[in-house]
Amino acid sequence: MNVVILAAGLGTRLGRPHPKPLTLLADGRTILRQQIDHLRQEFGEELHLTVVVGFKLHMILEAIGAEASFVYNEIFDQTNTAKSLLRALRLVPPGGVLWLNGDVVFVPGLLGALTALGFEQSFVAVNTDRVADEEIKYTLDGDGYIKELSKQVTDGLGEAVGINYVSAKDRAVLVEHLDRCADDDYFERGIETAIAESDLRFSAVDISPFGCVEVDFLPDLERANLLGT
Repeated sequence: MNVVILAAGLGTRLGRPHPKPLTLLADGRTILRQQIDHLRQEFGEELHLTVVVGFKLHMILEAIGAEASFVYNEIFDQTNTAKSLLRALRLVPPGGVLWLNGDVVFVPGLLGALTALGFEQSFVAVNTDRVADEEIKYTLDGDGYIKELSKQVTDGLGEAVGINYVSAKDRAVLVEHLDRCADDDYFERGIETAIAESDLRFSAVDISPFGCVEVDFLPDLERANLLGT
């Protein structure tokens, strides 16, 4: 089970002096530690974990050591998540890849629900309970697959939560589109162009019944600490 955690960014909006995935939660674990614990619980020995590092990478290396492989985005301060994900998809073992933003806090049952889908179809996990203006939003095409995926979407049906999957058959095409993304693009731009130009299909998997918060600002951190994870 290939899993990538994107943890290279500066995380300036939260205003911490360390990488945002190392933000401490109310249960005493960091966001990153909580993610790894949930992944180990769900996938066990089948888990192949890769963490993309950049900003203050030594802190993340010290925090998790031999528990993961690492990919270095050496221009983390000049690029966004599209290029971090691109580096990972070029280096991790063959097959489908589940990837998470390094600032996503979620309850353990969420991964079990995703596993039940079988990991055959590429997907974007979404929350239909909230549609905040500053978040990545989505619309669907006539067949029920993702059509638009960006912060600029109008009349969005929900928010992308930062947990996504690309199947083995779609991976090479997504790599091609991530490579074409601008340095400051989010990876969602690569998904969007792959859909529009290469006819890739990404399902929208509604995880609204499960607690899941992407921590960008202090109010998000407060909500994340109420999840009981």
